[in-house]
Amino acid sequence: MIVAIAALAAAAVTAACPLSESHLRATDQALLDAFAPGDRADWEHVLTPDAVYVDENGAILPRGDFLKSVVPLPPNTSGHLSIIDYRVRFEGNSALVIHRDDERENYHGIALRAGYLTTETWACRGGAWKLALIHTYVEAKDPPAIAMPQEALRDYVGRYRAAPDLVVTVRRAGDHLELDRHGRPPQVLLAETAEVLFVPGQPRIKRIFVRDAKGRVTKFVDRREGEDIVWKRLP
Repeated sequence: MIVAIAALAAAAVTAACPLSESHLRATDQALLDAFAPGDRADWEHVLTPDAVYVDENGAILPRGDFLKSVVPLPPNTSGHLSIIDYRVRFEGNSALVIHRDDERENYHGIALRAGYLTTETWACRGGAWKLALIHTYVEAKDPPAIAMPQEALRDYVGRYRAAPDLVVTVRRAGDHLELDRHGRPPQVLLAETAEVLFVPGQPRIKRIFVRDAKGRVTKFVDRREGEDIVWKRLP
């Protein structure tokens, strides 16, 4: 009987909040619109007292600290965030949201663009949806590639070892390089700079090639989130 009463009470609370994707999406878009002018009022109204915001740099901000970070954009800077994809799942008194956002910014006359992926947990409290947890993630993208002279590509060609069982081959493939590891399909290597190469679709990893005093490539470094794997060139 107690369990049944509790279930009915929970259902009543849930029913008090609209099970509407369009309602939550409109609320989320209003919150995004508040960033550029630094309007905290919308955020203050929606956030739960114990809300937590995890930003794109990994900082964990309690409600008060996050609200302090909502300030107007600096002079000669403007921008707008638009929701381009929105998904919600209602679970009892909670709504679980994922939305993809497109940012267009004008920075001193320079057009910039970025993409974000945000996950949220909404809680039905007092008959209204309140935002309890937000995590925003920057969508990494490949850097622009530069064209490398054909003769320069030869500098990188060779076999490289990171461990006794980790050996890769860098070879020329027409106007670019390929990274070949036994048992895996070869990967295209493009140049961000003359010494920093990348595999398209893997923007989190940079391949940094290192030369000795004579200008000969002796190794390259796989760097991801500040962690390095060093591949030494074999004779």
